Amino acid sequence: MKLSLASPELIEKWSFGEVKKPETINYRTFKPEKDGLFCARIFGPVKDYECICGKYKRMKHRGIICEKCGVEVIQSKVRRERMGHIHLASPIAHIWFLKSMPSKIG
Repeated sequence: MKLSLASPELIEKWSFGEVKKPETINYRTFKPEKDGLFCARIFGPVKDYECICGKYKRMKHRGIICEKCGVEVIQSKVRRERMGHIHLASPIAHIWFLKSMPSKIG
């Protein structure tokens, strides 16, 4: 098995949206912050078949993307599978990838 770095284009292809804010949860509403690390628009709904604004509830609206909040009305378990991306000033590699590479010195 061979591991290699994913290209920026491939990472954006896997991504469901760009994370633009470091915030996670709104402490007043206890809902995910828009464009934050737990954003429902990027990662999926918090509750099964319910958009974050509450316009669409129940399975009969399955697959619809809410016009108001932009959340797809599907099962909440997709939050475990979906990825977002963050644009950085320069490309970086995860430390686990670098530590597993043999030393080029010896």
